[in-house]
Amino acid sequence: MAQENLSVVLHAKGDLRLETRPVPEPGPNEVLLQMHSVGICGSDVHYWQNGRIGDFVLKKPMVLGHEAAGRVVKVGSAVTHLKPGDRVAIEPGVPREMDEFFKGGQYNLSPTIFFCATPPDDGNLCRYYTHSANFCYKLPDNVTFEEGALIEPLSVGIHACRRAGVTLGSTVLICGAGPIGLVSLLVAKAMGASKVVITDLFAERLGMAKELGADFQLTVKKDDGPQQLAKTVEDTLGAQPQITIECTGVESCIQTALYATRSGGVVMLVGLGAPMTTVPLVNAAVREVDIRGVFRYCNTWPMAIAMLSSGKVNVKPLVTHRFPLEQAVQAFETTRQGLGIKVMLKCDENDQSP
Repeated sequence: MAQENLSVVLHAKGDLRLETRPVPEPGPNEVLLQMHSVGICGSDVHYWQNGRIGDFVLKKPMVLGHEAAGRVVKVGSAVTHLKPGDRVAIEPGVPREMDEFFKGGQYNLSPTIFFCATPPDDGNLCRYYTHSANFCYKLPDNVTFEEGALIEPLSVGIHACRRAGVTLGSTVLICGAGPIGLVSLLVAKAMGASKVVITDLFAERLGMAKELGADFQLTVKKDDGPQQLAKTVEDTLGAQPQITIECTGVESCIQTALYATRSGGVVMLVGLGAPMTTVPLVNAAVREVDIRGVFRYCNTWPMAIAMLSSGKVNVKPLVTHRFPLEQAVQAFETTRQGLGIKVMLKCDENDQSP
């Protein structure tokens, strides 16, 4: 095993470096992984540009990356279900204690959870990385490493659609056709949504949405009024959507989501924006529109692997750019500029395949 562990480390706001760190040793319940494919998320870029997201503030150097898949090279003494050579997808959130949230099946809400690339926890944008074996999931032979890495954003879509109650025949509005809007579209269609309308400012993103199965695409302009847009959605669908999945975090989009959703329906807030947001709350309240939030995901990896392996969901078109790990800064710049959809970093020098 090559003993150099090239890692992408954020030292401070705007200070992204490639540096060599020691190869870690797995603890009793951990595995050492040789990383293969790691996607760049908007949150990685946000930490790089701002040094913080909400209450999560970068105080010491941190390895970025949390959308990842790799190969097991060593297992801890207590690990029985994985062996060297196994290809795995990594769930980045690992509860540190068995609190009430953990016991209730909502371990994503545990306040002490470990989460890759959320200060102060290191991520896995590196050559070698150790992780809890219980949160590494074996990939079937017909699922690639890149698909394994894309399970992380796909999980946000699964968790959102589950909490929204998407089912056979649902009509759905998705605000925003970035990576999370697109995975929400894929999952909604796989769960049986009959009609999905998706909105975005950029025509090329809506082109990708069409390719991925959106029934209607609406190009919005910055100065479109929320009520007017809600009316356009209704006219397009022939009725108001039962469910809206809001993936932008932009105030006007949240307003549109509330106005557009039919009475008795559900608005899922997935995108994160300003901490204080003005919305037509009374309009939603008197129409019994439920507003639900999403924080990451829980219990989604097995479903995601089954969806990918069975061919029910195809995430491969989402990857538009690939860079070797050595070109990480260029890869981050590509993501920052909003080029393409998903940028994938290839961490194994000897295997740059998908």
